[in-house]
Amino acid sequence: MRIGEAAAAAGTAPRALRLYEARGLLPLPRRTASGQREHGSAEVARVRVVRELQALGLTLKDIRRRADRLDLLAVDPATACRGDGSEGYGEVVAERLAALDAEIARLTLLRRSPAEAAAAGGAEDERAPGEAPRSA
Repeated sequence: MRIGEAAAAAGTAPRALRLYEARGLLPLPRRTASGQREHGSAEVARVRVVRELQALGLTLKDIRRRADRLDLLAVDPATACRGDGSEGYGEVVAERLAALDAEIARLTLLRRSPAEAAAAGGAEDERAPGEAPRSA
């Protein structure tokens, strides 16, 4: 099937298939005599796995680290995120969770400064946006 048909079957856009090829998540497709991409059901299944892993919070970089396992996960991609990492993405998921926790901590600290400044400002900061300061 052509790229548009394969993308529709996988629930994505042709542009995503090209991106997955460029990132090494899909093998280079066969080409017709006129140079058009030809994809089969195996590629469609692989794209579905990639999309499900992304929906679970993994990045394309995370998925690429274990791209050799994508064909094995076609039955149930969610199982890839369980276990000790020897059979799927357990190790990659643990690293992604650590990165998310670090980002949450960073954003929490970042939010604290303006929140403390607003609390210290008291009633002065209770005016509506664009409202002129009140005179005493």
